[in-house]
Amino acid sequence: MKVSEVMSHGSLSCKADDTLHDAAQKMVMRRCGSLPVVDDNDSTKLVGVITIRDTMLPLYPNFGEYIHDAKTARDFEDMEENYKRVMRMKVRDVMTPNPMSVDSEMPVLKAASFMGLKNLRRMPVVDDGKLIGMVSIGDINRGMFIKLG
Repeated sequence: MKVSEVMSHGSLSCKADDTLHDAAQKMVMRRCGSLPVVDDNDSTKLVGVITIRDTMLPLYPNFGEYIHDAKTARDFEDMEENYKRVMRMKVRDVMTPNPMSVDSEMPVLKAASFMGLKNLRRMPVVDDGKLIGMVSIGDINRGMFIKLG
């Protein structure tokens, strides 16, 4: 079975210059955990991936802040106050650039093994340098179940 048989076509995407608010809103409204990030001038050119987790990480202090100032580094009310500032950040500031991708003719279990190695739940599908969709572990599991029972 090939990735093309189970993948989602015409996936929702965002651009690197979009705000985190715009990207998070798309993910929340569509109940998806990640979006491919496309070039601002070419909506088929994959430049990154952003996850809902990526949109939240800027709220939390880094490890060094925890060590040096454990009291204020755990001021969760202050972190919440920063939420609006974080949501104005650009996708390019938190996305994973040049993400791993698969092509549509790859066997699904090979794609699943790549996801397992990198602990990914979904990956962009790119053919001839053009983003054509996304494939998730759930897509692969459903496809295998339907085909093989």
